[in-house]
Amino acid sequence: MIKICNIKENKKRYLNLLLLADPDEAMIDRYLEDGELFVLFQDKTAVSVCVVAEISSMVCELKNLATAEHCQGQGYATRLMRYVMELYGERFDEMLVGTSNAVDTTIRYYQGLGFEYSHTVPNFFTQHYSNPIFENGVQCKDMVYLRTVLPKVKEKTK
Repeated sequence: MIKICNIKENKKRYLNLLLLADPDEAMIDRYLEDGELFVLFQDKTAVSVCVVAEISSMVCELKNLATAEHCQGQGYATRLMRYVMELYGERFDEMLVGTSNAVDTTIRYYQGLGFEYSHTVPNFFTQHYSNPIFENGVQCKDMVYLRTVLPKVKEKTK
């Protein structure tokens, strides 16, 4: 049975999952407390997490999305993303997500969810992380931002 919960207290108990998407605990600390943490549970086991933060009255940002390694490729992250996109569509017009330019598959994943290229922050990872980060043997340097218009909840007709 799958259940998605908004975790309000003791968020760092999910640090092991959050570190899969962002290997710097200090960076996670910067957005975890103010952001909203959602956890997807499969049979009471946390298998996927995401953190969303308010950027402005109209825009929110996905700060972290990760799935336990043994559960990847099974649709958990996509299910979690569709849930938060619908939920945040009630309050915000757009969602941003930043990811490394090192791996095209991550960018294609977000494009599959309706995200489109927004802008690039050159040298983000080399300037903001104390240690180099590598994905599939490629060093992460630039932060690529993608943006999507969030779905609006349709009013129920009587």
